[in-house]
This record gives sequence, structure tokens and C-alpha cells, in this order.
Amino acid sequence: MTTERPPTGAHQSHAPGRREEVREPGPLGLTAPPGPPVQSGPPVQSRPHIHSLPPVQQERLGQSVPPRSPAGSGPPPGPWAPPVVGPPVPDFDPKPSNASSYRPDYIADGWSTSEFTVRIASTRGYAHRDNGDPRQDDVAVAWHQRTGAVLFAVADGVGNAPMSHIGATSVCRAAINYMITGLNSPEEGVDWAELLQTAAWQLCVQAQMTLGLPEINQVAAEDKMATTLVAGCVLPGRDAPRVQLVQAGDSSAWMLNVRERRYRCLAPTKYRRGEQVVSNAVSALPRVPPLDVKSGIISADEILLVGTDGFGDPLGDGDNAVGNHFAAALSGVPPVLKFANDLDFSFETWDDDRTLFALWPHRRIGG
Repeated sequence: MTTERPPTGAHQSHAPGRREEVREPGPLGLTAPPGPPVQSGPPVQSRPHIHSLPPVQQERLGQSVPPRSPAGSGPPPGPWAPPVVGPPVPDFDPKPSNASSYRPDYIADGWSTSEFTVRIASTRGYAHRDNGDPRQDDVAVAWHQRTGAVLFAVADGVGNAPMSHIGATSVCRAAINYMITGLNSPEEGVDWAELLQTAAWQLCVQAQMTLGLPEINQVAAEDKMATTLVAGCVLPGRDAPRVQLVQAGDSSAWMLNVRERRYRCLAPTKYRRGEQVVSNAVSALPRVPPLDVKSGIISADEILLVGTDGFGDPLGDGDNAVGNHFAAALSGVPPVLKFANDLDFSFETWDDDRTLFALWPHRRIGG
């Protein structure tokens, strides 16, 4: 049995190279330190979430179909029962996580600064609760006092990487630490390309420690701990706050216009490059994608949402029951535990882990 060690912070290892140094990229897109190159390997493909498919498609794939809940059944009633937005997940007691270190079923947090109010939650998906797998998502937030910026990192461990939950925690902490360092510098800025490199390198360091490897091995890190990442910051502005973020993999970000109940995707998981449609889904760390910094203004009626595909897939374009559920739940700032409870909605065809970061500018709340 492999012993899992707590994820290390970025300060415990160095990102490859200083900013003024130029090195050839490693075979997985990660800038390697001096020395022989690490071996390459094929991209890690995330296995489909079988239980997220309709029962007919599950049967076509030769999978056993979980029992469908009788009409009117579902989670037991009560003030903290998961909200039902579609045919509910059958009621069952979750199995304990099979991770060898503590991994809670969900986390929730929230706070306010003079400029913003923040809510975060990460919940274990119903499929993982049923089969005893740990929550593979993670999230981290921080406030940079000098600039007033709110920093965020959201990660979704790749499904077929058995220790991706450790990888998700590691890259979130590395990204937050790197942004704090950048904002503490005289330039008060973040080198977004180096942030992705730093997070990828930290993931490889974490894999080396956890797996007991004699040296850094990018292939082993990808095989065991691959994870998506969306990391960025929201800076106060005289007229409106501005968000900047980078993305690796299929986690994403949206602006929700609470007045019109309309969603605008800020970081699409698929985009067009010339005549070709390119997907971010295969760009999980430590495989570093091409740099594409997203930025935008948070308008007077908007709030910022950043989430994993467990939130984004059922949301779609927002014109559905899930979109209506969150548009109503987030029209004002909910209590922390209600925010987490709303994220843990019951809908039998959507059973992946869900993680969501939400930010409300105070000028809208006061208005």
C-alpha cells in the first residue's frame, strides 16, 4: 500500500528556472530543470462517468445500471436534504472514503472583505459516495491584503489517476502561493505562464514524495496524480473589479447575471484554433497547455463562478433546471452551509464531484 503524504506547498520546491532563463520545454510541456530529460508518455484520458449517462446508454456500454428511484422517492426530507432539481438520486448511505489519509466528504468556507464576499464548496459526487472513492476535487482561496485581490484555485483530479485527489490539493496550494508571491513583488503582478509551470512542477514533486520515487518522473505524476486547474485573481477597480485566470483541463468559469438569470462562459473548455475545434480536456497537469489568459470585468449585475465539470456539465448553457436552481440560490449571498447544500443537489444523471467558487462584488450587494 502506498503511503500518501500531505501535499507540499510551493515553497518546498522551486519552479523550474528563473523568469529570465530560457530552457527547452520537457516532453510533457513542463520546463525541466538541468539534467537528463524525463521520459515521455501518452496523455492521460479521463474515463467517462458511466453513472452520468442515461440508463439506456449505460446498458449499451455493458454497465450495470443502478436502481432507479421510485416516483417521489429520493433523499430523505429535512431542512438540509440535498435540493432535488430533477429525478433524484436513490437514497443511500455513503461509503467511507478508501483514501489512506483523511479526505472529508465536503468542505465549505466563506468570508468577506471590504470589496468582495466569497463562498466556496467542494462535495463528493454521488458515484464516489456509493463506491467509496475519495472526493477528487479541491479548492483554495486567499485574500491579498495590500492589493485587495481575492485569489482562487479550483482543481479536479482526473478520474483514472488513483491519487489525483492529492494532486488536486497540491496544485491548488501551489497556485495560491505563487500568486501571493507575485502580488508581493514590486511589480504586484502574476506571471501566468510560470504559474502553470510551477503548479505542474509541484505536482511532480508531490508525486516523487508520495510514491517514494528516486527522482522527478513526469510520467508517473501524470499517471497517478493528473488534475485540472483553474487559477486566477479578482482585483478591485475604480469602476468595476477585473478577473484574470488561466486554465488547464476542463474546469471552467462563468459570469452569472443575477438580474437576467443568464450565464456567460468566461473560460470555455472547447475553443476554435483556425478550422479545428480544440478541447482542453486532455490538458490536465502536469501536461502544461498553451498559455491563454482569460480576463474580464465583473459588471454591476454579475457574480463570478469558477467550478469543476461536476458543476459545469449539468449547468450547460444555464437554460435548464440546474441553471435555474443556481440563479435563484445565488441571487443573494447565501450562508456558507446553504451554499454547500445547494451545490449538493440531487439529479440522478449527474453524480460527479462538484466544486464551486463564487464571488459577489459589494457594490452589487449594496445596490
